[in-house]
Amino acid sequence: MGFCVLGTGSALPERAVTNDELSEFLDTSDEWISQRTGISERRLCTTETLDDLAVAASRVALEAAGVTPDQLDLIVCSTTSGDHLMPAEACAVAELLGASCPAFDVSAACAGFVFAMDVADGYLSRGRAERVLVVAAEKVSRLVDWSDRATCVLFGDGAAAAVLGAGGENPLSVRLTTDPTVEVLHVPGVPGTSPYDKTDRPEPHLAMEGRRVFKFGVNAIVTSVTELCEEAGVSVDDVDHFVFHQANERILSSAVSRLGIDDAKVARALAETGNISSACIPLALDRLARSGSLERGQLVALVGFGAGLDTGACLLRW
Repeated sequence: MGFCVLGTGSALPERAVTNDELSEFLDTSDEWISQRTGISERRLCTTETLDDLAVAASRVALEAAGVTPDQLDLIVCSTTSGDHLMPAEACAVAELLGASCPAFDVSAACAGFVFAMDVADGYLSRGRAERVLVVAAEKVSRLVDWSDRATCVLFGDGAAAAVLGAGGENPLSVRLTTDPTVEVLHVPGVPGTSPYDKTDRPEPHLAMEGRRVFKFGVNAIVTSVTELCEEAGVSVDDVDHFVFHQANERILSSAVSRLGIDDAKVARALAETGNISSACIPLALDRLARSGSLERGQLVALVGFGAGLDTGACLLRW
């Protein structure tokens, strides 16, 4: 037994911050950022909490699916930047929605949404659930060092969700991998104040080796798409939509060139949202769904990649 996507939803903070605004306190410019990343602006939380965004996205997805919170059998949330270290962000979503099903988080960085979908598929396939809410919620603005122009200009905040239902043929193929490399992209944990802890306790700010992440991202997309299609017995040309992690326009363009695919098939939200980690893929998917671009029976390839170094990819039939 597989699953089908019953509905999608997304939510972004109201505040849009342009590149020009960042140049007011950083040694950067709109030209520098846009040419190197493809990002023009990003949405950042001001009065919104991540709980607010996650619940808003979930409600839109539930409405689209025709499912009420009390009908959910499971909530899985992908996040690395939750409002709570404990309980899980998913627990806050469940409480605010009025759901009473099991709820827990998955942490796989920017590949997290696909990892969470695979977890949900396990419950659906074993008959442990009929309807599952998978939500990705990220407030990356709390993780970056706002004095570091190399990283803080890349990221934004947001949430997106999908309701999965039992039945259907999805996923046609799935690929989850980890190339265990921590230092390339990481955020140290909360230092704490224990008088007994003698270890080095750096500030919990995001650090990234940009060139290595770039190479990893391009290879992850190309390898994943090729292997997904081979496993499913379809041609890359048969895929109707490609929804890749929105990390950097140069990564997307390089992968498109290496795969030789039609650029018009590649979903993009990067210019207006920046990199919102695991929420990138479901946000772009929701935009496709709401634009009417997705048609029943079409093939959709999702590829997420990020810290870990994790890759999560799957091929769906809409």
